[in-house]
Amino acid sequence: MNEVLLRSLTPSVLGILVRRGADFAAAEDAVQDALVEAVRVWPADPPRDAKGWLVTVAWRKFLDATRSDTARRRREDLVEEEPAPGPAPAVDDTLQLYFLCAHPSLTPSSAVALTLRAVGGLTTRQIAQAYLVPEATMAQRISRAKRTVSGVRFDQPGDVDTVLRVLYLVFNEGYSGDVDLAAEAIRLTRQLAAAIDHPEVAGLLALMLLHHARRATRTAPDGSLVPLAEQDRGRWDTASIAEGVTILQAALARDRLGEFQAQAAIAALHADAPTAGETDWVQIVEWYDELTRLTDSPVVRLNRAVAVGEADGPRAGLAALAALKDSLPRHTAVAAYLHERDGDLATAARLYAEAAQKAPNLAERDHLTRQAARLNARRPH
Repeated sequence: MNEVLLRSLTPSVLGILVRRGADFAAAEDAVQDALVEAVRVWPADPPRDAKGWLVTVAWRKFLDATRSDTARRRREDLVEEEPAPGPAPAVDDTLQLYFLCAHPSLTPSSAVALTLRAVGGLTTRQIAQAYLVPEATMAQRISRAKRTVSGVRFDQPGDVDTVLRVLYLVFNEGYSGDVDLAAEAIRLTRQLAAAIDHPEVAGLLALMLLHHARRATRTAPDGSLVPLAEQDRGRWDTASIAEGVTILQAALARDRLGEFQAQAAIAALHADAPTAGETDWVQIVEWYDELTRLTDSPVVRLNRAVAVGEADGPRAGLAALAALKDSLPRHTAVAAYLHERDGDLATAARLYAEAAQKAPNLAERDHLTRQAARLNARRPH
């Protein structure tokens, strides 16, 4: 069973159902039912035309559900319009669906959550982690969003800012896990950049390219995480870095700074340094100051504390960290790193061990556990 194929086909199949008259929530449910059926049937009897098969089965699932609810009489005429099996139109509806999910009737946060779940293919747990909220809270938010748009005509696309946030979160999830998801986010952002002249679209594309250029060096052959300072810079994708920097410079020249441009500027400074020791941390702190002004995000302030620790010394970094709530994700790991830089190995080892218990994924937990073990081995007994 090719799960990547199923994921890549889902947005287009969903778009076809919406265009044929299905409201979004019902169409999503029908597509999910068709995917379950594909997982059951395809291993023994794979179709010649995967997309056409999914469209046909999803439409039948939608019609079955429609006939069973109170709106059956209003929708009976759709029964005669069931599409015949065969090749489906080769139209990429994904970016259009991103805009449609960013519906004016939804708050930006609800629109992002709904799009990530329905079109981006992320699980509720992954979305909750991205938003730093409990999974149950995110499940309720997505359910409310579905109810809000149920039966709504999708003829009022949402704004660019919401779509950019969705693309960024999809990329982040793919960057830390599924490479195809990250590549898809870059593809869609390229489409958006070609369609509209917007400096933040360009900033996001530059940011994605600069991060993706380093992706092959983020993990060792055994799957363990490799920190930025220890990555083999000779393996970074210089063509993607050059393209990202060029796009960023053109966007910054517009003098309409946004958060994605500021993040891309930070990524460009990391990419420009021949070695970790030659990183221009003073400039990076300045860009974090701009980013803090733009977003007032606690996560940005946490990353700024690390940069301050590099630019002005670990005690300055710890002072910046002290102003943040220790419940912030990765706060403990940052504290451990800064205490290690300050020479307090006992405190650093203890904090690394605590951070490992709070890690959001296995790879990060293993990395932090190894850091604690490394420091404990160096301490005198």
